[in-house]
Amino acid sequence: MKKIEIMAPAGSFESLAAAIKAGADSVYFGVGKLNMRSRATVNFQISDLPKIVRLCKRVNVKTYLTLNIVVYDEEIDYVKEVCDAGKAAGVDAVIAADIAVIAYADSIKLPVHISVQANVSNVQSVRFFAKFADVLVLARELTLPQIEKIINTIKHENITGPNGELVRIEIFAHGALCVSVSGKCYMSLATYNSSANRGACFQNCRRRYRVTDEETGEELVIDNKYVMSPKDICTIEFLDRILGSGVAILKLEGRGRSADYVQTVTEVYRQAADAWLAGEYTDDKISEWIERLKSVFNRGFWRGGYYLGESLGEWCGTGGSQAKLHKIQIGRVNKYFNKIKVAELSIEASDLSVGQKLLVTGPTTGAVRFDVSEIRLAGESVDSAPKGSTISVPCPEKVRKNDILSILVERRFGELVDGEEI
Repeated sequence: MKKIEIMAPAGSFESLAAAIKAGADSVYFGVGKLNMRSRATVNFQISDLPKIVRLCKRVNVKTYLTLNIVVYDEEIDYVKEVCDAGKAAGVDAVIAADIAVIAYADSIKLPVHISVQANVSNVQSVRFFAKFADVLVLARELTLPQIEKIINTIKHENITGPNGELVRIEIFAHGALCVSVSGKCYMSLATYNSSANRGACFQNCRRRYRVTDEETGEELVIDNKYVMSPKDICTIEFLDRILGSGVAILKLEGRGRSADYVQTVTEVYRQAADAWLAGEYTDDKISEWIERLKSVFNRGFWRGGYYLGESLGEWCGTGGSQAKLHKIQIGRVNKYFNKIKVAELSIEASDLSVGQKLLVTGPTTGAVRFDVSEIRLAGESVDSAPKGSTISVPCPEKVRKNDILSILVERRFGELVDGEEI
């Protein structure tokens, strides 16, 4: 049975561990400043590349290094340094759109994937980029019939990449959408001289705006002040149609997101793709997957999408996340007892009670969610433990010293948390 490649985001070692644990086939990440999320993530350094590749190769997960921004002349030497380091470390490919990056990577035999920033939207472009790349990410404006036509043409004409195999097509399956759709946005550049196409977007499109008549000063009444902040795309309800078109790789957005986001979204799309292959893609499972996706960061979901020929027109009603569960950090892990599957925890910022939901995150652990089934304090079983105490709780997976401990509480939208409306 063939396997659909699930490509997960990794903006930190915590997210990397979460992606691996959730069943990702590949991860994509940036180093330094030359990537589209240089402002939004912790970001790895060049020196981290050997460790990233080593961790992934142990579990047969592919590594893709993003160098997908507009590059200036004075940065070419740095581009070469990053590509050389990536090749030396053994990354599987570099994701690029700038011809300078593509050409240099090709010259040193570092495999290339063509980024969505290249706006590949027709077969002629596919034929051109196939000289350099084994994988192409198609422009986001394409509909499913257009995508399927391109894939069928690749098969019919036997369009192959440098590895001699048919070019594989990748599409963006889940996560944040930009008002510009394919990422060619200049709003941040115009207002802050900080370019989105250089990975330095201030995301001022996500803010609330008023419409004012400059001549009279009158303000127009609009239902939604977030007029440039689209909902996240979620393809889980029509993933069967996407995979039926011949798409080989599903890319999940979120290098700026937390480890629990990466783990949940990756798990859901891994399960959905496997279910489709097994003929077990059902409405009941789709409903369950959607509820799980709602539990982590989201701006609400756009469940149609340009893939189905629908215009972009569903906008956020709030500036933040619509996640059903709100994460509050309350302490850290002291140690874990493998044989009895118990974690010792320091509760630093809040009381903790039996029945509450916990999330543990760490650079090796990734993300572990579980319910508190029992609390032991000073050797006694208790219903709750006060802030400042050290306790032991059953924990189904291994966690590690200094991992961050958070409680997950159901969000009641409209209430204030830390001074902000949720």
